[in-house]
Amino acid sequence: MNSRRVEVFFYGLFMDQEILNNKGLSPQNAEIAYVSGLALRIGQRAALVPDERGKVYGIVTSLTLEEVEQLYSDPTVQAYRPQAVLARLASGGQVAALCYNLREPPLPSERNPDYAAKLRAVAEKVGLPREYVDQLK
Repeated sequence: MNSRRVEVFFYGLFMDQEILNNKGLSPQNAEIAYVSGLALRIGQRAALVPDERGKVYGIVTSLTLEEVEQLYSDPTVQAYRPQAVLARLASGGQVAALCYNLREPPLPSERNPDYAAKLRAVAEKVGLPREYVDQLK
């Protein structure tokens, strides 16, 4: 049963397929997508916060349930919890996906310039829209 594949929306460093591959995962069918009604907040890591006018870009990819469990059992991301989102695909259409988020988002004053720089690099690498990449601080 754990070999069943699910769609996952990544908006942080896990957008980079190399990072997932290096963790022993086999993501499939990665595609740029966005989720409306949320905004990205960067603290020590990335998190999403409600924002009715917001739009967060990322990657939707397919992983097995076992891979998702393995990924989020790592102590550095254990605080993230799954929620369902509706992701709009760059190719058109939409897909229901899991999205992992912090229950308590970082404070607006919290900053991690190193993480933000890494996130900008990943966002450029995967081809997110330039205007979105430029706002990642």
